[in-house]
Amino acid sequence: MITLTENAITAVGRFIEGSEKPDANLRIEVVDGGCSGYQYGLRLEEEKSGSDTVIEFGAVKVLVDEASMAMLDGMTVDFIDSLDGSGFKFTNPNAAKSCACGTSFNTADDGTPSKTCS
Repeated sequence: MITLTENAITAVGRFIEGSEKPDANLRIEVVDGGCSGYQYGLRLEEEKSGSDTVIEFGAVKVLVDEASMAMLDGMTVDFIDSLDGSGFKFTNPNAAKSCACGTSFNTADDGTPSKTCS
């Protein structure tokens, strides 16, 4: 299961309210790329796919496709708002390696060093 903190739920709710999609859900997915092999993808989406897992946090619904769920199960998503900047922070127990950027990870520790984020 994926967990959203109260800060993340509030931030997603603000994004949905400010969007042109008032019935949107948050899609969290894993896509190829980033410094370490995979990166997290977030977007607002109105339609659920047939194989999606739907996780409800009050009025906020999170959609996760089947392939991504295997790499995200147990993850916590937080939203940080500080003087240094704001954004989502991912704590993923399935990530064997993560890049300093915080949005790129790898699930297998194969001894290959991660590239440096720019």
